[in-house]
Amino acid sequence: MLRSLRLAAVLCGSLLAAAASARDIDAASYGFPLTNPFEATIATTPPEQRPTLPSDDDINQKDYSLTMRPERAFTLPDNFWPVKKLTYRLARQDHAAPLIFIIAGTGAPYSSSINEYLKKLYYQAGYHVVQLSSPTSWDFMSAASRFATPGVSQEDAEDLYRVMQAVRAQHARLPVSDFYLTGYSLGALDAAFVSKLDETRRSFNFKKVLLLNPPVNLYTSVNNLDKLVQTRVKGIDRSTTFYELMLEKLTRYFQDKGYVDLNEALIYDFQKSRQHLTNEQMAMLIGTSFRFSAADIAFTSDLINRRGLIIPPKYPITEGSSLTPFFKRALQCDFECYLNEQVLPMWRARTDGNSLLQLVDQVSLYALKDYLHTSPKIAVMHNADDVILGPGDLGFLRQVFGERLTLYPHGGHCGNLNYRVNANDMLEFFRG
Repeated sequence: MLRSLRLAAVLCGSLLAAAASARDIDAASYGFPLTNPFEATIATTPPEQRPTLPSDDDINQKDYSLTMRPERAFTLPDNFWPVKKLTYRLARQDHAAPLIFIIAGTGAPYSSSINEYLKKLYYQAGYHVVQLSSPTSWDFMSAASRFATPGVSQEDAEDLYRVMQAVRAQHARLPVSDFYLTGYSLGALDAAFVSKLDETRRSFNFKKVLLLNPPVNLYTSVNNLDKLVQTRVKGIDRSTTFYELMLEKLTRYFQDKGYVDLNEALIYDFQKSRQHLTNEQMAMLIGTSFRFSAADIAFTSDLINRRGLIIPPKYPITEGSSLTPFFKRALQCDFECYLNEQVLPMWRARTDGNSLLQLVDQVSLYALKDYLHTSPKIAVMHNADDVILGPGDLGFLRQVFGERLTLYPHGGHCGNLNYRVNANDMLEFFRG
């Protein structure tokens, strides 16, 4: 017992030493103009403070497709034809260069606005760039996921790794000097698990891996976002939430786009039609966007696996079928509901797993603590005011990453990724 306590004390002391060396950026020298985390999350960096990047016309890029799950061509409804093959985007240099994979965040496709921004940033710096959809996006779930039930990080990483190997095989003649990896939000958590997997598979031997605003405890992060939907907005009758008032507009946006992207036209559309949003309204908007992503995941997983939780298992779905009633039903199921009703049963059936807490430990950064602490090639960039962080999360990052953690004072959730200071820091990490 005493020996265990001494070992714990030594470990604690070494972790505290690492915590003291984290790179904290003070607000005065940082200069990011948006100190409200909700506003930063939605609006991101003002255009005049973003880096100058190339236009699409200046980039040698093309979309490609992979057949990863050929059986889905026969099991998915006809109106899923666009995602029976997995699409990704490759921007290539005209010379030998390092290649960087970018993994999108929750529910986002390869072409999400943040993926597009990061592509331009790294392409301009001389990298080949591959943009990948999130394992939680409906295109990845349909075309590449073995179980179409994202949320078990190790399983998601294995699906991503197969896709990355297939991309490399499809472009075997592309001259690549080194491989790099990054991801934002949930894509950052995925990147950590992919990096760990590559330590044994050795297909890429990633030289450096950068995690941008990752969730530490996945359960904490999704609960933080789910709670934002329940925010009460001043001036609105207590029987009606802002979520309900926005639902019709968000539904139309979702039908047009196929997903909700806070960083594109959504906030512009809302700001045009309303007065400036209050803190409560911005919190609700962020939570509502996340609820749409969660509903899309729950709906797609249920449809592909024919579980009957949202769509009756024998319900005939054709190209002309309206899926709107089922999607509205899915909106009633938040991410915790999805975890309990779909992820947990699937995980229990495939492993010796038992409780939700045990699952949460396995799918969060906690599961990789020792690997992350001892791997000098992996770094984290995060924001002290990120809405997805919970009590103890920053302490965990400080302890595990030490000087490989860069902590910005403001920026909300991924709202400062396109700030020129952050852009320079990201490039410097990969150059170093």
